[in-house]
Amino acid sequence: MVRPRSLLPALVAPVAIVLAAVVPGSAVAGPASPTPYAVAAVGSPAAVEPVEPLAVTIDALTPGEIPRKGLIEVSGTVTNVDTVAWSMINLYPIISASPMTTVAELDDARDADPLEFVGDRITDAGPFDVVDSLDPGETATYSFTVARSRLPVSERGVYWFGVHALGQTDAGRDVNADGRARTLLPLVQLKQRSLPVSVVVPLRRRLAHAEDGSLSDVAGWVTTLSEGGQLRSLVDFAAGAGSRPVTLLVDPALVEAVEQLAAGNPARSLLATMDPDDPDAVDADDPTGSGAPDPSGSPDPDSGDESGDDSGSPDDTATPAPDPDDLDPLAAEAAEAAAAWLDQLEAAADGNADVLLLPYGDLDVAAAAAHDPGVYDRARKLAGDELEPLGIEAQPGIGSPLGFLDAAGLRLLHDDETVLVSDQEVAGALAPASGAPVPTVADIEGRRVIVTSSGAAEGGPGPSERLTLLSLRQRVLSEAAVRLLTVGRHRPLVVQLAPGWLPDRTTGFFDGLDLDWVDLDSAVDATEDEEAVPVDPADLEYPAQQSRVTLDPSNFAAARDLAQAGVVLQNLLTFNDEVAATVAREALVDLSYSARATPTQVRDAADASRGWIEEQLDRVGISAPNGVTLSSTSGRFSATLTNDLDEPVTVRLVAYADQPLELTVPANDLELPARSRTTVLLNARTSKPGVHNLTIALTDRSDNPIGSSADLPIRSAQVSNVIWLIMGSGAALLFGAIGVRLVRRVRDSRRLAREDVLVGGAPPEPT
Repeated sequence: MVRPRSLLPALVAPVAIVLAAVVPGSAVAGPASPTPYAVAAVGSPAAVEPVEPLAVTIDALTPGEIPRKGLIEVSGTVTNVDTVAWSMINLYPIISASPMTTVAELDDARDADPLEFVGDRITDAGPFDVVDSLDPGETATYSFTVARSRLPVSERGVYWFGVHALGQTDAGRDVNADGRARTLLPLVQLKQRSLPVSVVVPLRRRLAHAEDGSLSDVAGWVTTLSEGGQLRSLVDFAAGAGSRPVTLLVDPALVEAVEQLAAGNPARSLLATMDPDDPDAVDADDPTGSGAPDPSGSPDPDSGDESGDDSGSPDDTATPAPDPDDLDPLAAEAAEAAAAWLDQLEAAADGNADVLLLPYGDLDVAAAAAHDPGVYDRARKLAGDELEPLGIEAQPGIGSPLGFLDAAGLRLLHDDETVLVSDQEVAGALAPASGAPVPTVADIEGRRVIVTSSGAAEGGPGPSERLTLLSLRQRVLSEAAVRLLTVGRHRPLVVQLAPGWLPDRTTGFFDGLDLDWVDLDSAVDATEDEEAVPVDPADLEYPAQQSRVTLDPSNFAAARDLAQAGVVLQNLLTFNDEVAATVAREALVDLSYSARATPTQVRDAADASRGWIEEQLDRVGISAPNGVTLSSTSGRFSATLTNDLDEPVTVRLVAYADQPLELTVPANDLELPARSRTTVLLNARTSKPGVHNLTIALTDRSDNPIGSSADLPIRSAQVSNVIWLIMGSGAALLFGAIGVRLVRRVRDSRRLAREDVLVGGAPPEPT
């Protein structure tokens, strides 16, 4: 039985309207991963509920404007979403009678009821195409052309344009549309004027690490980097610009993460990064030899690291491709997809792209301003001025996923940064005339800020997906047309693509912008001649929801603790001067905008990584006797140092003792070979008898404790003067007795000799 068309729209259309109002861009092709930026994730095609029994799409529209003459080519699909078969499906174009001439009208069109009447059907010379039959769930393609002369419009502006599908079932047919698709089609016809237009393609993603520093969710990475995945589709989309200008807004940490995957996703390494034969040699890539980075700026990395890399960036040498046979199947698949993505990114950047580098890790700027302003400088420094490892020059840029930056965050930014904010944040402050576009450049406390169009980024009208490639292109062209046709100053159009956008196709967008009145340019060049309109920071409209989801201090504390653990680990390792920078970069990505979605899990991951580092530190230890007894004011005893790591380490010994006990420890650093045990002799001294508590601990070369220590009691058994007197008296008595005994023995021997003479007579005379 045929589903009544009157019932289907009544049930489904309200749902679609509510979704469109609550979820901006809910009709965009679905992302490969969630969009955790304080809005619901953009929906997949399946999320767009059908409002009629036939679902119609417009997949190609050439040209993207109403031409002066010639043909308009239209093609797309018709899908039977009903439970019964449809046949003899006739297709007709439609166009509105009057144009839209303001941005406000374009926004209203995007939010219009999918079943609202918007234009008349062009039936002469029709039908323009016919689909013979469609079973439930079946899809067919259509294509036709419309002559410009058949479009009864002449006034400049933006028109509704669409396709109606009229079919029949066993119950018959009527004159009502059984399916429809709608888009926007501008009529400009200007030869002497053009409008600067810029498209900003953001490349950002949640970067989650396992406790050993490898990237987690490898399967998700394979999906997003492979053809059809979100990140791959975005670079393919940008590469589709060819020699046309496009702006890439890139998180440098993302590029490093993809490079890590291309190298087989290794864990953080403790291997030697310096020449053991010449450890003091200056690194050509880091002649300063200054401290390793820290995500919070506190503690000062220069005080904790003696040979770290100042920038924390990997060296320029390309990472060698791993042998697939050495990787598990998933890691090998990820390596292949990552390498292909890097190649495509390089192709996109080498075209005519203007690359803007976000602060390293896509830092949550509002949170940094509130909890640790110094972290911004570190993130900006780590980002550098080059898209590594591709060697492509870049400029510093900043733009949050949804385009909101609070006043405190704006004050953190550096003077040379290109700043992008949404028109939603400044519209109230700039208060443009009714329906007029918001100025494209604002001046906020002396800072030049580029204002992007949120309306254009949200795509076109329903009932089809609002952010298909064609819907987005036509919305961009339509807003450009309205701005160009507005009386007065013509404001350039800058569009930052919506977070999580997954284009349904990657070619045809920039080709459709090749119109006489469109001047495609980078965001910087498109706005360089614009006069900035002053905006009071107090008038910025920063949504309360953005404030509620800002990262809290505990996330910054977890990142700071992780970075400090990396500094200690590096200072412990004798020939590794890179691990602190590696860990600091891992800590920074835990402070990203994407961390807002799951702050607790992000903190737990940071704590797990710190736990892994502490396990490595615990493999270097010290042991001592259970107790030591001194027989005088001083004495010596031994302690054993153990290194169970596969790398040599350098440690220091420190002692904490009850006064007046003093312990003399080696003044020099102690180097322990890999997998070794070493005994050291320690001197203890005290001037007071009794039991004294002693703690011997190991530190790194900067005196940061590494965790291992030994506690032992020292007993002082000093002999007093009375004891010496008693011992002396005993010795005197002993030697006196010996003397008496000797005297008596001599005297007795003489007496016996005299008695012998008396008995035996006088002794004989000598001869």
